[in-house]
Amino acid sequence: MGDRLTYRPSFQQHQPPQLPIPGSLGPYDPGMSNVSSTGRLTSTAQLHQGPSPNQSQYSQYSSASVSPGPSRDQAMSSPPSSVQHITVAQVSGTAQKRAYRQRRKDPSCDACRERKVKCDATDTASCSECHSRNVKCQFTKETNRRMSSMKQVQDLEKQLAQAKATITSLRSKVDSNDTNHTTPLIPEINSAPQRRPLPPLAPSAVSARAHIRNYSRGVFKPPPPYRQVGRQSHFLPPLPQLPDRQWAEHILSSYYTTIHSYIPILHWPSFVEVYERVYEKGDLSGEPPSWGSLLFAVFACGLQYTFDPKIRGMYPDNGRKLIEQSRMLTDLFNDEFTIDHARAALLTSIFLMEINCKSASWTWLGLTVRIAQDIGLHRESGPWGVVENEVRRRVWWGIYVWDRLLSVELGRVLLIDDADCDINLPCPVDDHFITESGVMMPPGQAPPSSNFLLTTIHVVRLIGPLLQSLSAAIISPATLQMFDSYFNSCMVAFPPHCQINHTSPLDPRYLHPMCHLQNSRLVLHRHNLSTSCTSEVRSLAMEACVQAAKDTVALLQRVMQWKATDGSQSSASWQTGLVTNATAMLCTHIWRCTLFLLYRGHFVEAATCIQASTTIGDARAVNLACGRYLYGFLSLFHERLNKGESIEDEGVLAIVSGDVQGSSESSWIWAGSETGTALKNASTEQEIGTDGKGPIVNGDSFSSPSLSPEEARDWGGWPNIKWMAQGLVDRKERGNMMVRTNSHGGSTIGGSNGPSNMPTPSPTPALGGASRISIPNII
Repeated sequence: MGDRLTYRPSFQQHQPPQLPIPGSLGPYDPGMSNVSSTGRLTSTAQLHQGPSPNQSQYSQYSSASVSPGPSRDQAMSSPPSSVQHITVAQVSGTAQKRAYRQRRKDPSCDACRERKVKCDATDTASCSECHSRNVKCQFTKETNRRMSSMKQVQDLEKQLAQAKATITSLRSKVDSNDTNHTTPLIPEINSAPQRRPLPPLAPSAVSARAHIRNYSRGVFKPPPPYRQVGRQSHFLPPLPQLPDRQWAEHILSSYYTTIHSYIPILHWPSFVEVYERVYEKGDLSGEPPSWGSLLFAVFACGLQYTFDPKIRGMYPDNGRKLIEQSRMLTDLFNDEFTIDHARAALLTSIFLMEINCKSASWTWLGLTVRIAQDIGLHRESGPWGVVENEVRRRVWWGIYVWDRLLSVELGRVLLIDDADCDINLPCPVDDHFITESGVMMPPGQAPPSSNFLLTTIHVVRLIGPLLQSLSAAIISPATLQMFDSYFNSCMVAFPPHCQINHTSPLDPRYLHPMCHLQNSRLVLHRHNLSTSCTSEVRSLAMEACVQAAKDTVALLQRVMQWKATDGSQSSASWQTGLVTNATAMLCTHIWRCTLFLLYRGHFVEAATCIQASTTIGDARAVNLACGRYLYGFLSLFHERLNKGESIEDEGVLAIVSGDVQGSSESSWIWAGSETGTALKNASTEQEIGTDGKGPIVNGDSFSSPSLSPEEARDWGGWPNIKWMAQGLVDRKERGNMMVRTNSHGGSTIGGSNGPSNMPTPSPTPALGGASRISIPNII
């Protein structure tokens, strides 16, 4: 072999590298007698990997990573057993001095080695030879096992990098206390919904359209703007008798000043024109049944805001007969819906909410949304007349507003997605200025508006992202700040006299849309009171809820300074205005504010809320249930104080959170509670009426469907709530004194018997009792 001997490294498992004896190398190896196979491998690995921070990992090849099995090189003769051992440092230093002797850049794969051709394999791709011959490119030969080991290390490095990235991502989510994967997007104030692009016009499609209209009957319907609405002549319901015109006009006036001010789904001049024609004829025979259904739905809703004793005496059932007549004029099996069907269904949902039938209201809202989508109210279509086009927009956005308000009130999912609103915003002018000729405005005047529809739309457009945020266990500070910024922008959109920091008296009509904004604030921050949050997060959430309650109190105090100045209502006081404009949602919002203010010891502000609820009295059925809930909370409050116990625990906080415990998504109190048969056996059936004929009627109103007659009376009425709240004020002023004298005969509050033995004052009528009570008399 002599000078033609080629150096081949030899490896043996579990043994240190061996070196050839001096003088065994050929003529191209002068002075390389101390270069081992390890040194050559180190240098080759450096050339293959290039500059890398992990390059030192390959400075020594471990024989333990060699795969089993003989190789062709092992069949050759071994060097003599007399070898010289050197250290790794010596090998590395020698390899760096003689790096130019490295003739091979990378080892070849098994196939290229056998065929003795150049191999261009990389650590991620097969060589071109193996790819063209469709064979597996592998490195299993003894001298090629280095490549396999390097790939193993590289794979481990990639897995480690992926694991580190995953840990970093999860840690950032935990640190931010936010489990949302996406940040909710809130539309800007006064921004119109994004419109969908229209398809290009189809040339010569006239005959195709006529053909489809003819032969599609019974298979499918053309889109709403291009279909002909048929009449179902087989539906001939008995026509109800119209109410007396004098009372009807009074009810319509109440409807116009309340519901029409924030959901104006009627073009009032057109509606009054048909109304006059109907009453001149004396019956509904000349109008479609759907319009008659709309008329009686308007009567039923307007009656909720009418408190004339004579009219209330004519309808002791609180308008249930009127809404039933509206339903009888609607064909539930109808297949040709009109806009009147959608409006009547929406007003039915509003009526049911006002009489505290919340599940029924939610059901009719679903029917309303489906009818509106069936007739295409959610799409900008046409061509329509000026009035009809504006009415279609207002009806759709009125349904959109009610869907948002009812969803956040009941803690339910939305029925309308923002992406489905392919329609422009309504025109911000009063109905009387919108005619078939266009918007007729007096010269030099700004477009006036007697309704809050556009402003309410901007407020409720945040409810979709808000409910999306409530699906997370915890709402992050960044998300809360984003919503608070939008709340401020919404407040600026209101007229100047509606701002929180304004000091002038506030018309009670403006209280309804403004409290929707404050209620959204409270619902948002109340979510972080959950046991999923830390004590610091819960403390911040409580402070934010209390601040929203105080802002509501500021509005209520301004309402209590209001007095009508126009000639028609010169004698109207704030009590009359508040009762007339109070809604079920306003009652529950004041109730939520009262809970938070009492819990945190803000008794003066809480007294304002109690005064407002006392004024509303039993004008709203839900207000009775809210009063009974406050009675239970105050009883627990006094009982804890009597025993010297703290009121700051999980149970009391769950009670303060109120209807958040009624949501299956956000409640935390029901884990481990009885369900099913155990719950049914433990509860007692509640009946609304004792005679089986319907609700219990007390004077002008009837009790809440959710309360039995006994429950509607057992809490003592709102005067009892004021008395119990006054007891907390006395405790705060006199330290921890246990006994006090009240105005009802010297009974104790917080004695050994607790508040359950307090005398029960007889409930007073809403307006009469409220007019004799003022804030100084409470505190």
